[in-house]
Amino acid sequence: MKIAVPPDLQPTLAGETILIRPLRSEDWPELFAAASDPLIWEVHPARDRYKQDVFRQFFDGALESKSAFAFVERATGALIGSSRYHGYDPERSEIEIGWTFLVRAHWGGHTNREIKRLMLTHAFTFVDTVVFWVGESNGRSQRAMEKIGGKRRDGLVLRSSVPGPHVVFEITRAGFRL
Repeated sequence: MKIAVPPDLQPTLAGETILIRPLRSEDWPELFAAASDPLIWEVHPARDRYKQDVFRQFFDGALESKSAFAFVERATGALIGSSRYHGYDPERSEIEIGWTFLVRAHWGGHTNREIKRLMLTHAFTFVDTVVFWVGESNGRSQRAMEKIGGKRRDGLVLRSSVPGPHVVFEITRAGFRL
């Protein structure tokens, strides 16, 4: 009998300008500083995540997940955001990329595309589909998903850990073009 080896859900991924590495407890001060801008969260379902006590819960949950990352700007070594894999389902050959945020200085450029390319490329070594849950009213993130080739699934879904309905976007291995 062949025993399935679980995938590495916290690899280090190196791009041209970004290093994605496992989140560490000592990242707290710098990552909180990066996340403390209220404008990052203004259209997010958890709009108060810029507050220290709220972000602490988010950060601790990320560490506990054992699948969370810090984004490091290679030119400066600064932490500029975070994301994680979630909900790996080998039978459906699916995983989620979510809980992503990026400092505003990196919005609208190539950084999000590079991060998603690195994370998707890794995910497609062990799944066929990657999903992204986006708050129903978060037009900014929905547009970002469309820019990288995400296709919106029909309907709305609810998640107990984040308020409000969400839309789900997916990218398949066959449709991956970043």
